Amino acid sequence: MEPWQRLLAWEMSERELLDHVIECARAFGWLVHHDRPALTRSGRWVTALQGHPGFPDLVLVRPPRVLFVELKAQNGEPSEAQLHWLEQLAQCTTPETHVWRPREWLEGTVERALARPQTKR
Repeated sequence: MEPWQRLLAWEMSERELLDHVIECARAFGWLVHHDRPALTRSGRWVTALQGHPGFPDLVLVRPPRVLFVELKAQNGEPSEAQLHWLEQLAQCTTPETHVWRPREWLEGTVERALARPQTKR
């Protein structure tokens, strides 16, 4: 990774990474799902959910592939709940699971994963 790429990776927020990944996924024909947090009356940002916390940030679908992706800032680490979801999903027969940071975006890892040709079941 070039020095300027390292600097960009450290400066990129998780929100900026999310926007880049969604734009790239749509360009490659993926169906995208992301739950956005909402501001409560008390002034807290929360994502409404029913079930276990830690579900990945993105679900990307382009049959026959489905990707579950957790996004983190360059120095961010997935929580135990997030890792548990990814570990459980990885044990299923079809899904792919990923943790992507700005570095993976800048190195082209995200684009390569999204551009990979579809395979038949």
